[in-house]
Amino acid sequence: MRAYRHSTNLKLGLVLLAVAIAVASLAYTNRVVKQLREREQAVIQIWANTLAQVPALQQQSQNPYLPELRALERLLQQSGEALPLPADSLGLLRRAVQWAQDMPPTPEFNVVLSAIQIPSDFGIPVLVRDSLSGRPQMWLNLPIDSTGQAGLTPADSARLQAIRADMDATYAPIPIVLAEGGIQQFVHYGESNMVKELRLFPYIQFVIVALFILVGYVGFSYVRRSEQRSLWVGMAKEAAHQLGTPISSLMGWQELLQLRALTSEQEDEAYAEIGNDITRLQRVANRFSDIGSLPKLEVMPVAEVVESTARYIRRRIPQQGKQVALSVEVPERLRAPLNAELFEWVIENLLKNALDAIETPQGEIQVKAWQEEEQVLINVVDTGKGIERRQWKNVFRPGYSTKKRGWGLGLSLAKRIVEDYHGGSLTVLHSKPGQGTTFRVVLPAA
Repeated sequence: MRAYRHSTNLKLGLVLLAVAIAVASLAYTNRVVKQLREREQAVIQIWANTLAQVPALQQQSQNPYLPELRALERLLQQSGEALPLPADSLGLLRRAVQWAQDMPPTPEFNVVLSAIQIPSDFGIPVLVRDSLSGRPQMWLNLPIDSTGQAGLTPADSARLQAIRADMDATYAPIPIVLAEGGIQQFVHYGESNMVKELRLFPYIQFVIVALFILVGYVGFSYVRRSEQRSLWVGMAKEAAHQLGTPISSLMGWQELLQLRALTSEQEDEAYAEIGNDITRLQRVANRFSDIGSLPKLEVMPVAEVVESTARYIRRRIPQQGKQVALSVEVPERLRAPLNAELFEWVIENLLKNALDAIETPQGEIQVKAWQEEEQVLINVVDTGKGIERRQWKNVFRPGYSTKKRGWGLGLSLAKRIVEDYHGGSLTVLHSKPGQGTTFRVVLPAA
């Protein structure tokens, strides 16, 4: 159930992460879009104000003495010979009058004319419409091939009408009053391509994040399924292993009893061992029946459970061909809420792991327990081959094993039993290649 909750919480976390990223990106993009829109509105307002001043500047840029200069030119042409001036001076005077008539516009007007191209520089689509005729007078950054009214086709006119409606739906048109004759025009404008693309950016980013999360989710699901498959295979092998030892023993005792060559004392011993094997089978059945259900915890002495498992392991030590001293130092007063069947399985797996880790002919295993505040601490120390630091977490992963015939389930099951069922923890406290390993079990004290 805890693994299922962990998986569900992880999936929910991935979804919440995607939503948080999308919301943050959308909020930031909206702020940037708002700033760009305000800048573009200011640019268009300046441009509209500039257009309103063009007629007055045009009038101011004309030569105010043009009529007098033209009259002077006619006078020079008609009565040039009557003027008391040399011929070459008269020619110079005529050229001076002609030059004065052709004076170029003032620099200020040139600046205004160049400023008319501001929307084009910013990429802002704009259209200027006359209020009387309703016809477009000028447009920039629009998908229309023609640049003036003379080249407009009926299709282009209809297209400009649709574009103007879209612009008005985005921004209100800016009215401008020309200085000459009070003629009124309207500046219609829309959003630049940059703003439009920025609006799509959060959704594109959301799609990318969703794809990454989808890939992560599929990968996580695959890993979870692989772990579950390894767990089921390991459980089957562990069940066969747990049942194999007492069943083999029962078969051996059955053959001996069938021979009828045992003395009465040997028969009593055989029946006693058969009873132990049956008890062992019952214990194995109870262990597997408790897996997956919520076991009942009872406050009991820790020493009783640990010592019972230690006696079973001591009987197996000679079969390993080693001389390993197994000592238990657990105070009798130490009590904790336990499920005896499952916690014996934890200690058994830790002791078997310690026994297998001792590759030398001689070794030592120590089980020490004590209480600190509201916790019971149990250390299982061996003099085995040790574990590299980077592998400390991997030893609890289903399927991880350094033994040729191991299936890597014992420590994984032990950790699940301690954490999921007893509310404690199982960790590698210390380990170094060639110097042994110390596992620590932490349980809530009674």
